[in-house]
Amino acid sequence: MPEIQLGMHTIRSHGTRVARIHMHDWLILLLLVIIDAVLNIIEPFHRFVGEGMMTDLRYPLKGNTIPFWAVPIVAILLPLAVFLVYYFIRKDVYDFHHAILGLLFSVLITAVITDAIKDGVGRPRPDFFWRCFPDGKGVFDPVTSDVRCTGDKGVIKEGHKSFPSGHTSWSFAGLVYLSWYLSGKIRVFDRRGHVAKLCLVFLPILVAAMIAVSRVDDYWHHWQDVFAGGLIGTTIASFCYLQFYPPPYDLDGWGPHAYFQMLAESRNGSQPSTVNNEIHHVQSSELQAVSVYIPPQHDADTRVNSWDSSPMLGASQNVRTH
Repeated sequence: MPEIQLGMHTIRSHGTRVARIHMHDWLILLLLVIIDAVLNIIEPFHRFVGEGMMTDLRYPLKGNTIPFWAVPIVAILLPLAVFLVYYFIRKDVYDFHHAILGLLFSVLITAVITDAIKDGVGRPRPDFFWRCFPDGKGVFDPVTSDVRCTGDKGVIKEGHKSFPSGHTSWSFAGLVYLSWYLSGKIRVFDRRGHVAKLCLVFLPILVAAMIAVSRVDDYWHHWQDVFAGGLIGTTIASFCYLQFYPPPYDLDGWGPHAYFQMLAESRNGSQPSTVNNEIHHVQSSELQAVSVYIPPQHDADTRVNSWDSSPMLGASQNVRTH
C-alpha cells in the first residue's frame, strides 16, 4: 500500500475545505457573540435588598486585580498561541481548525450561560452598598425598607451581576479546554507514570483558580459565585473538547475525529462530503494504516496498549503501512 503522509495537511492545501465544511459552526459562533452582547446591554433583575441585608454587602469598592481586558488574553489568546505552535510543528490544519473551533465554542457558550444567569438572578455584589450609596449615606424605602440607590446607574447595574463570576467561568472555559488539549498531545494517560506530564496539564487549571481567587479578594464576588463560575466553565470546556477530540486516554486521543475520518476516506477512496455524516462510524481498526506496532518487551508490558498511533515530534512523519 502507498505511504500516508502524517501531518502534511496545511492551511494552504486543506484550509478552504475544512472551513467550508464547518461554515455553519462559524455562523453559530457569530450568533453567540450577538446573544452575549445583548445580554450585557439589558438591565439585570433588581432583587430586593433590605436595610438589614446590607451587613454582608458593605465590603469596600476596589478595582480589579485581573482587569476585564486581561481575561480574553488568558482564556483565548494563550490557548491559541499553544495551538499555533503545535500547528507549525505538525502542519495539521485539521487539528488547528478544530482546536480553535472547540475553544471558541467553549468560551462563548460559557459566556452566554453566565451572562444569562447573571441577568436572571441579579445577586448583589459584596461591595453593593458603596455602589448604591457612594456617599456612605443609605436611603431606604420607609415601608418596604428596599434600597433607594443614589449612585451612578452603570455602577449600580454592574453591582447586580454577582452570580456567577464571569471572570472565573471564562478563565476555566479556556484554560480547562487547554488542559484537555495538552493531555491528549503529551499522552498523559499512557500509564508510564510521568508525573511531570500531570504538572503541565494542571498548570492552566491553577492559573484559572488563581483568577477565581482574585475575584473574592477584590470583593467583587461571593465564594458561591466563584464556585459556580468554575463549575460552568469546566463542564462546558469538557463537552466542547470531547465534541471534536477523542478522550485523552484513547488510543487516538492525540488528534481530532475529523483527522482520522479524513485518513479513512483517503484510504477507502470516499468523497469529502461524507466527513460529517459517518465520523462516528470510524473505528481504530480502520486506521491501522497510520499505526505503529510496538511489540512487548516483557510480560508486564501486555498491560500497556500494543498500538501507538501518536505522532512523535522528533520522529519522521512518514509511516509505511502493512
